[in-house]
Amino acid sequence: MFYGLNSFLKKILPKRLFYRSLLIVATPIILIQLIITIVFFDSLWIKTNKGMTRSLVSEISTIIDVYKEGNEDNKKLVTKLYNQNFDFTIKFLKSERLPNYKSERWFSPMDRTLRRELKSQFNNYWFDATRYKEIIDLRIEFQDGVLQIFFPKERISPSSARIFGLWITLPAILLILIAIIFLKNQTRPIVNLAKAAEQFGKGENIKEFRPSGALEIRQAAYEFDRMRKRITKHLNQRSEMLSGISHDLRTPLTRLKLQLAFLENKNISKKMSDDLDEMEKMLNEYLEFSSSQINEKTDVFQLDQLLADIVSKYDSDKIKLSIENEITYKGRFNSLKRCLTNLVNNALSYGNKAEISLKNSMNNILIFIDDDGPGISEKEKKNVIKPFYRIDKSRSQNKTGVGLGLSIASDIIKSHGGDISLETSPQKGLRVKISLPS
Repeated sequence: MFYGLNSFLKKILPKRLFYRSLLIVATPIILIQLIITIVFFDSLWIKTNKGMTRSLVSEISTIIDVYKEGNEDNKKLVTKLYNQNFDFTIKFLKSERLPNYKSERWFSPMDRTLRRELKSQFNNYWFDATRYKEIIDLRIEFQDGVLQIFFPKERISPSSARIFGLWITLPAILLILIAIIFLKNQTRPIVNLAKAAEQFGKGENIKEFRPSGALEIRQAAYEFDRMRKRITKHLNQRSEMLSGISHDLRTPLTRLKLQLAFLENKNISKKMSDDLDEMEKMLNEYLEFSSSQINEKTDVFQLDQLLADIVSKYDSDKIKLSIENEITYKGRFNSLKRCLTNLVNNALSYGNKAEISLKNSMNNILIFIDDDGPGISEKEKKNVIKPFYRIDKSRSQNKTGVGLGLSIASDIIKSHGGDISLETSPQKGLRVKISLPS
């Protein structure tokens, strides 16, 4: 039962820290105001209203008693005194009847109290507390007509209720506004830290990041910034090291190619030249894998147009492109172009035909690259994405490389906050499924 309640609360509670904090601050304020309001209305307003209403009905009973005596001088005197001293307006409407419609408000405590007190004194009565803003129209059946009495609402409704309502509402609103401003300032550094971590996780360049906020948040931001700089330094050193090794190796490779050109045995020259070409390709793959993409600029571009440009470079009989609609995407153009080009090349290298489709789902952009090649077994699909892993079966026969193509593609897609997976295509070959956040 406790677990079910906990799950229910997690579903209905807000997910963001700002709204959760605001709920923690605002809920006690609102509860206290409600309790104070209930206590006030129960112990003060209702009791005061009841006493004032009872006193008013007693005065009206006195007026009725005077009118029953039939002494015109007494009637005029009482009417004059009440008009002067109590702001009453008393009229006797001869040969009239009470209205046949109800004007009482069932939700109004003032109306309920007045109805209850009048019912205890009179059999037939009618009143309207809504037609006039500050006056109540009361009519009581009397002899062969109706006695109409207009009296101020303040005679039965204490004015302190409005003042109390004003003073209990304004401070609550003011406190909540102050809490909103305070919480905004406290949660902004956390939001900035989360955005910086997201950008860094996607490989974007963070130009400047300043820790701010409370001491604990500043400490977390400071440590994140130090970690970011260490990782960036490590990636740069790795790229520089591999770039230097590759550059140093290119020189002897070039010399070897020149020397092979002078060999008289063309058969040996051809074999050694092929080996050198494979070594050069391997060096290029190492360099591509080591590039961190951290300095590449993020741009907004048409993803559908990028795919169309890539496909246009291949034979239309071997590749088919299906695009549902135009899709604008924000990312690193060159990295995605390199990734998609590698995957298309891979599909056409192992299969005779390839099909590429682009669609926009509710929260993601989906790209499917299908081929009709030999495919990859289920147990190998997770391994081939690992760096330097190669399948020693039909899919890798007579293919050069060091097993970095899918690793590079996976690294680029994940750095954009997306995901890449391998499935079986409708043509029984390999399907590469790419999911990018829209």
